[in-house]
Amino acid sequence: MKKRLIAYFSRADENYFKGELKYVSTGNTEKAAQKLQKITGADLLPLKMKEPYSADYHECVEEARRDLAAQARPELADLPENLREYTVIYLGFPNYCGTVPMPVMTFLETYDLTGKKIRPFCTHEGSGMGSSESDILKASPGAVLEMGVAIFGSDVEDCDDLLERWVDSFYSHEEEYE
Repeated sequence: MKKRLIAYFSRADENYFKGELKYVSTGNTEKAAQKLQKITGADLLPLKMKEPYSADYHECVEEARRDLAAQARPELADLPENLREYTVIYLGFPNYCGTVPMPVMTFLETYDLTGKKIRPFCTHEGSGMGSSESDILKASPGAVLEMGVAIFGSDVEDCDDLLERWVDSFYSHEEEYE
């Protein structure tokens, strides 16, 4: 039996939705990860920064830009010792500055992901996957990057069908999710 993991970085607090800033208690990527977990039965692993980005949207954007420019690797809390039991990793993140947030790079570079299938999903407000797929490959040499899916953050409440079609694209009719 193949074991699957949904590792995701998400941010609540003040977020951008269709041109407006709104406060949310659960980030869009976390909402998508929860929906994906219901579809796949995969284990969930939230990627939590030891020192989170600011709750203020504009400050968060500046912090994320600085981290990207410095190629920083923010420290994460509560990571498992290894990921040996997993063959598939659904990797979720909001698109930050056209790519994966630096905490996601920390996660990718923490483990040897050789031979593991990485299936990225991102939330965004118009920028899609950006360069995230090529950046994931650089950070996890030896991993097998599979087709990703980009989800408009403003539409995450209604993305169930999109996620189901995406997950179904990986399986033959005979295979089970678990």
